[in-house]
Amino acid sequence: MVGPRRADGVRRLGFVTWTDDRPTGGNVYNEALVSALESLGTEVVLHRVPGRWPEADRIDRERLGMILRTEQILLVDGIVASGAPDAMSAAVASGRQVTVLLHMLAADEVGLTEVSRARRFAAEGRTLRSASGVLTPSRHAARRVAERYGRVEVAVAPPGVSPAPRAVGSSSGDPRLLTIAALTPTKDPITLVRALALLRDLSWTAHWVGSDEVHRDYTARVRTELETTGLGSRLLLRGIRIGPALEAEWAAADMLVLPSRAETYGLVVSEALAHGVPAVVTAETGAVEALDAGSRPPVDTAAPARPGTAVRGGDPVALAGVLRSWLTDPDLRHRWRAAAVDRRDNLPGWGSTAEAVLAYLTRTAVS
Repeated sequence: MVGPRRADGVRRLGFVTWTDDRPTGGNVYNEALVSALESLGTEVVLHRVPGRWPEADRIDRERLGMILRTEQILLVDGIVASGAPDAMSAAVASGRQVTVLLHMLAADEVGLTEVSRARRFAAEGRTLRSASGVLTPSRHAARRVAERYGRVEVAVAPPGVSPAPRAVGSSSGDPRLLTIAALTPTKDPITLVRALALLRDLSWTAHWVGSDEVHRDYTARVRTELETTGLGSRLLLRGIRIGPALEAEWAAADMLVLPSRAETYGLVVSEALAHGVPAVVTAETGAVEALDAGSRPPVDTAAPARPGTAVRGGDPVALAGVLRSWLTDPDLRHRWRAAAVDRRDNLPGWGSTAEAVLAYLTRTAVS
């Protein structure tokens, strides 16, 4: 694992995030970043604002405005920042250095009404154009910001990953597929269910780990899809798992499947590689960058370039085709697993992320 170096520059930073503490990729990133920044000597003052961000009410937006006036240099989680363009622009106009840490583009969430999408698009655009700086976890996300909002000065601070025990895989003899994501339209579990329905003739088990309370109506649709396809006993919805319970899921995993329709990075893919688990991700998303993290030229030129592959989003037939190849080809399973294990010692740590963030904040402070 690549370790940190001492970084000079910003010594005090106000970090604004929200009070939702579900184990999302953004929340994991924020927590790990704070710890890494502090280990590099930066004092981080953490401000958690309540509200249904990015569509919080007036009181929560006013509370955010007051917080933004308390620090000179601020890093604001994008889900909060994109919901309060007036407070953000006012803080910048008053001389504060306010940088947005954009874990996801709010208008990219799948399942929004056209009115809600338009409202998010307008608010997010105002926020990102007025901010002192914008940080994203991937080049993919930076390109999206430039194409959509015309903000070309966007820095990239890829997530790190913590060392993890190597997964041993399923003990039942049937390959175990694992997905770690909330049950939301953006994460697209229904495409996975329909893909697995095309693989009923093969031996496998699957676990979906993540909150089922974010979109209750959608969760009901997923459960109906499982009943309709007869997969209720083969694809298990496990709910949120943390700590040892989550590690037990990783230990038994043979493959991570992330069918998301939108991902700025896909931190869970890095976590899979840290466990030596290959992954299938959605093409043309930031998860492809996560799959390529820590890559190096293989010694054997016949070896696969990636510990897994990318597949077209929202296409159960394409996803089923990839999974069928993996399930029926022991050599492919071995090569993908070997490639994933090879990545474990070459993945960046969180110190590298903190260094990139501090370097950018320092540059913008003196520019």
